[in-house]
Amino acid sequence: MALAAPSRTALVRRARRMNRELARLYPGARIELNFTSPLELLVAVILSAQNTERNTNEVTRVLFGRYPAAAGYAAAQPAELEKLIQSTGYFRAKARTLIALGGALCDRFGGEVPDTLGAMVSLPGVGRKTANMVLGGAFGVPGIVVDTHVARLVQRFGWTAQTDPVKIERDVAALLPRTEWTPASNRMTWHGRRVCHARKPACGACGIAHWCPSYGTGPTDPAAARKLVKPGLFA
Repeated sequence: MALAAPSRTALVRRARRMNRELARLYPGARIELNFTSPLELLVAVILSAQNTERNTNEVTRVLFGRYPAAAGYAAAQPAELEKLIQSTGYFRAKARTLIALGGALCDRFGGEVPDTLGAMVSLPGVGRKTANMVLGGAFGVPGIVVDTHVARLVQRFGWTAQTDPVKIERDVAALLPRTEWTPASNRMTWHGRRVCHARKPACGACGIAHWCPSYGTGPTDPAAARKLVKPGLFA
């Protein structure tokens, strides 16, 4: 016989308990991209698509010096920009996006990255995930960042049954205090990269296994599970 779904109150309590434990496990969880301004973070997030944070940081170390402002991207020569970002993958499309982004920022926002979700998602190449990441990381505006890791984990945690990112964002936001939206997203991303992998989660080495209804999806033997744990970029 299938187990009854937890009550709303029980689900909220479990979600918040798991979030507190993730905070203990990953006290330094943050965006694993290097940046010093909202524009730098926005560009880095765009370049990190289908790419690693480590490689993105190597590319932006040079790129940010060459293009310190939105006007630089707007006026960039495609061939030069493509060469600088080639290793990030899909570099021609990304170069077009960055040039269009620079133009939009200069034309509509005085060269500055806007600090609202509505304005942010109106920019070329910016969806809700990117917008929430930049708003939370650069402006301190709370948001649930539904990347592939967060989407996978909250389904395994039983926090949502949705697959649409906007609906996932809505369900998770309803479970956690608003002040925790951004840090909780960072913690889940870190946990997803290090422990709760897509194909074979390290259940036996998971610090929140006690509260996870999907415990047993991966190896539960501690020794076997520890071999699956991966270090993060800043671990």
